[in-house]
Amino acid sequence: MQMDFTLAPEPDDASRERGRLLFAASVEFLKGVVAMAGLPPADRIEVCFAGRSNVGKSSLINALTNRKNLARASNTPGRTQEINYFTTEGGPYLVDLPGYGFAEAPVAVVKKWQALLKSYLSGRATLRRAFVLIDARHGIKAVDDEILTLLDRSAVTFQVVLTKVDKISMAEREKVIAQVKGALQKHPAAYPELVVTSSEKGEGIETLRTIIATLA
Repeated sequence: MQMDFTLAPEPDDASRERGRLLFAASVEFLKGVVAMAGLPPADRIEVCFAGRSNVGKSSLINALTNRKNLARASNTPGRTQEINYFTTEGGPYLVDLPGYGFAEAPVAVVKKWQALLKSYLSGRATLRRAFVLIDARHGIKAVDDEILTLLDRSAVTFQVVLTKVDKISMAEREKVIAQVKGALQKHPAAYPELVVTSSEKGEGIETLRTIIATLA
C-alpha cells in the first residue's frame, strides 16, 4: 500500500511559539561519544540528526539553535567520528551523528562508526525520531538508502529533511520532492511528512523547531 507523503504544514502560532521558546533557551554541548558505554543517562527523550557528509547538518543544527558555532562543520568529510550530544532546557537531547558516505575515511574507521551507529539506533530506547538530512540538489542516493534501511530494521521512526533548497529552482525543488517521495515508499519507518529547509535563508527552520518541541 502506498504511503501518502506530504510537506510538513506551517505551524500554528501556539506551536510556533513553543518551538521558539525551546530553542531560545540554553542549548549546550554535553559530550562526544565514541562507544555505547559513554552515552549519557537515558533520562529524557532524544532526537538525532543523520546525513551524508557535507549535507549541511552542522549548519542546520546551528540555525535551529540560533548559535553560529554550536555544531562545528569539518572541511574534511569523515573527520567527525563521535556521536555529539547537546542539551536543551526541559527538552530533548539533540544528537548529532557523524556524516556517512565519506570515501576518504579509512576502512577500519568506517567499520567502527557503522557498528556504533547500529548499536545506537537499535539500543537507545529514548530515541524518539531520527531526522535524515537529504541534499535537495541530489535527492536520495544509494548511500542514503542504506541508512534508511537500517532505520527500518531498527524500528526507528525517521523524517526526511531536505537541505539547501535555496540552491535550486522551484522546478528542481518539485522534481526532487517527487523523487524523495517515491524513494520513501519502500521504507516503513518513514514519517509521512517532509521538511524543506534552507539554513542560509531560514526556510523551514520554524517548522522543524515546532516538530521537535511537539515530540518533547
